[in-house]
Amino acid sequence: MSKVYFTDFRTRIDVPLTDKLKKLCRLAGLEQIDMKGRFVAIKMHFGELGNMAYLRPNWARAVAEMVKEQGGKPFLTDCNTLYPGSRKNALEHMDCANINGFNPTTTGCQVIIADGLRGTDDVAVPVPNGEYCEEAYIGRAVMDADIIISLNHFKGHEATGFGGALKNIGMGCGSRAGKMIQHNFGQPVVNPDKCRMCRRCAKECGSDAISYESGKAFIDPEICKGCGRCIGACAFDAIANVNDNANEVLGCKIAEYSYAVCAGRPNFHISLVQDISPNCDCHAENDAPILPDVGMFASFDPVALDQACADACLRQTPIANSQLGEHLARADWKHHHDHFLDSNPNIRWKETLEHAEKIGHGTRDYQLIVMH
Repeated sequence: MSKVYFTDFRTRIDVPLTDKLKKLCRLAGLEQIDMKGRFVAIKMHFGELGNMAYLRPNWARAVAEMVKEQGGKPFLTDCNTLYPGSRKNALEHMDCANINGFNPTTTGCQVIIADGLRGTDDVAVPVPNGEYCEEAYIGRAVMDADIIISLNHFKGHEATGFGGALKNIGMGCGSRAGKMIQHNFGQPVVNPDKCRMCRRCAKECGSDAISYESGKAFIDPEICKGCGRCIGACAFDAIANVNDNANEVLGCKIAEYSYAVCAGRPNFHISLVQDISPNCDCHAENDAPILPDVGMFASFDPVALDQACADACLRQTPIANSQLGEHLARADWKHHHDHFLDSNPNIRWKETLEHAEKIGHGTRDYQLIVMH
């Protein structure tokens, strides 16, 4: 049974919530990690432009301060996205982070995009007990770090049910090739209406799978290895991955990628269950929260942490004026008696935790220790 530490968002006058977070992390044992002189990756999500549900940079600063107090060298990190958006290459990703408030002045540490300029700077990492993936393609800066701390915004998700520690680490630390593999072993395709025939994608392709015989770029599915490098190369969003795994398989691969990132080195996990939007912070918008704010959680076990956060959410009363509330109010709605399923009926979330436990990443059994 793993220990998960919890406190709510109540505080006394003149006591910042960030101080309460620090107290929780110390109680949970963060100071047990020897950080002196070591690189510490603080993995988080900087939020897509237009989204306002992502964690404020104040929380990141609090974690960075704790790391520096212990002699560590912290940096905030994430990997580039697979889909077109404001975080598809390192330059745009860092601009997005800065616009959303993440920079050395606000957070007290540097921002590093872990998989490089075009999402191709990765490391093949063995997956312990992997059943779907023998190795995971992880952003190099994440693997170069000595210690990893995940700072998670726990919220709903349209494919995985919720996004917590496993999602933040597994999908979030995957390079573009890693994200391709987690979503599907298929190949990207070209939208000829958007192709400008700049041939940049062909220069980046390591398989010589791209030709221009028809005047527009064409990816030969018989040659393509599905690495996704062409997606990052295209400045016009003409190339995309149109394949998707079933959500159950997606969740299992996320669990395996998360284990690959954490195995063999100190790791610590923090989840803030607030602004519980129905969908991911990768969206360029955020709908109203589906549940009330719950509190802060911390643990050395990301599986137990996600289970504790999910259990806490399932005990909450849905907010009426939300996606979840509207669904439950419909006379013809088939009630699942599960807030995540009732918000997004096609998701899977329990399978992710079950698979993570099965391969040895952690346990779903936990002791909840409440800090008042």
